[in-house]
Amino acid sequence: MENETEKPLDPVAEFILETLAESGSVAPVDVARALGELRKRTSEKPDAWRRFMNPVKQQMIHLARAGRIEITRKGVVVDPEDFRGVVRMRLAGAKPQED
Repeated sequence: MENETEKPLDPVAEFILETLAESGSVAPVDVARALGELRKRTSEKPDAWRRFMNPVKQQMIHLARAGRIEITRKGVVVDPEDFRGVVRMRLAGAKPQED
């Protein structure tokens, strides 16, 4: 660890950052589905990924507050403290993607 006072990132936050590094821009639901697929047990229902939605949203907001990612709605960066509707996330400072 570079800084001894720095806390390690939550595994969900790490997964979000890894996904964004590969994808550029992604919706929280897509991250939850990918995480659910990665951690899927054979006995689980197909919609078991839904249990990851709240942790993904919480970590998305945490990372946006820390300035590591941006939350966008209709291509415009929104305040992580006050947003609604369908959003996407991207690494902070990344160029907007054509969706």
